[in-house]
Amino acid sequence: MSNEKIALFTIFGGTGDLAQRKLYPSLFKLYQKGYLKDHFAVIGTARRPWTDDHYHEVISDSLADLNADQETVTQFASHFYYQSHDVTDAEHYRTLKKLSEKLDAQYGLQGNRIFYLAMAPNFFGTIAQHLRSENILTDNGFNRVIIEKPFGHDYESAKELNDQLTATFNENQIYRIDHYLGKEMIQNITAIRFGNNIWESLWNNRYIDNVQITLSEKLGVEERAVYYDNSGALRDMVQNHILQILSLLTMDQPVEFTENDIDVEKVKALRSLRPLKPEEVATNFVRGQYGAGDDAKAYRDEDKISSDSNTDTFVAGKVMIDNYRWSGVPFYIRTGKRLADKFTRIDVVFKRPVVNIFNHEDVRANDDAATSLDPNILTINVEPTEGFELRMNAKAIGQGFATTPVKLNYSHDAEATAGSPEAYERLLHDALNGDATNFTHWQEVADSWKFVDVIQKYWDEHQPEFPNYRPGTMGPDAADELLRQDGHRWVYRN
Repeated sequence: MSNEKIALFTIFGGTGDLAQRKLYPSLFKLYQKGYLKDHFAVIGTARRPWTDDHYHEVISDSLADLNADQETVTQFASHFYYQSHDVTDAEHYRTLKKLSEKLDAQYGLQGNRIFYLAMAPNFFGTIAQHLRSENILTDNGFNRVIIEKPFGHDYESAKELNDQLTATFNENQIYRIDHYLGKEMIQNITAIRFGNNIWESLWNNRYIDNVQITLSEKLGVEERAVYYDNSGALRDMVQNHILQILSLLTMDQPVEFTENDIDVEKVKALRSLRPLKPEEVATNFVRGQYGAGDDAKAYRDEDKISSDSNTDTFVAGKVMIDNYRWSGVPFYIRTGKRLADKFTRIDVVFKRPVVNIFNHEDVRANDDAATSLDPNILTINVEPTEGFELRMNAKAIGQGFATTPVKLNYSHDAEATAGSPEAYERLLHDALNGDATNFTHWQEVADSWKFVDVIQKYWDEHQPEFPNYRPGTMGPDAADELLRQDGHRWVYRN
């Protein structure tokens, strides 16, 4: 049975960086694997007056790093068509409709439509409105819209945007991309928890002491300066990526492994987040902004950044979850730019044994032996290494009976990882299949914004002391103090 998917992609923002860096290479990989073959076409739209031939050259250039043979690239690019398009002009949508219907007949697309809005969110509502008013949606196939973040900059703007989209599309037709949900090891969280009784039976406040989520970036704002200065780390990383990871770590087992059942449990987890009172923000969340380093400019000296900007480039926080499973367990989160290295990891720290029978003079190997056992720690390495690490206690080699921590490691094989789908490839394939399991649903977005808005509002009303950390570190000292006041410390320390 063929795995070929049939659809017309219309990419609004087809000349942009996202399309060239992520979408075209991902579609090409689907083409190489046979998921896209004869019955697909792509319309790229943007303001630039490109021709189809120039568009094909751009697509070919975007695939240069894939080392594909030119004949295959040429065949792939022949399915792409370009239309110069003003998203506010209704007449341009009529031209788009004619081209869509022509390609539908030419490639046998059965009325299947995927609209990818790779543009600024302020155009989402306008595009959706014109797709409806100009009758570009079809009756005989599926209609799906994929949108990028940011989905609003607070709850109210997100709700307004959602209302605009749902005036044209049903919720089950809207695919909100969070590329972290397409990462191999993020998807593995569900398999680890619900596929192994050893972990799920311990996955609660009786056995877990704290959980740490770190999304660390080594680079600064780079070409995203204008966007980032209007967003900051809290909105850019915590509201979406980190809270999505948190929901997967904390949700209860779904009835079945289906989109609807998983969404139900994720929403329940997000609704269990303990809301912060304004006066609690300062003791539970830390913000930072990087200064100058040996080889790095201070954030305020970056191009297109105001010299008095108070935008946060680092966030650390303590999140509590008020339900039976997680009551009393702190979830520590942190993310930032210009940190020690680029990596994403999750550290699940288990409680120490209640009694340490080895803490006795007769069984100690020497006077310097530890008086308490190290905690067991399960680490999920998301990137750049993909795999698991379990830290446990064992007897140290030699006379006596001193204990020492040892690590059990598993990393995905490099060859297997090389052939694994990249996040966008995986998510585009899901959208073609009509599977929104690894996309963000509206209620998840709404609950995340409601939690984050309290923090952002408090920060907007209080002047920070920036800059407060050097590039190449793991953020301001206050991030370490956040854990120290609870008797904890970060598992990963620079």
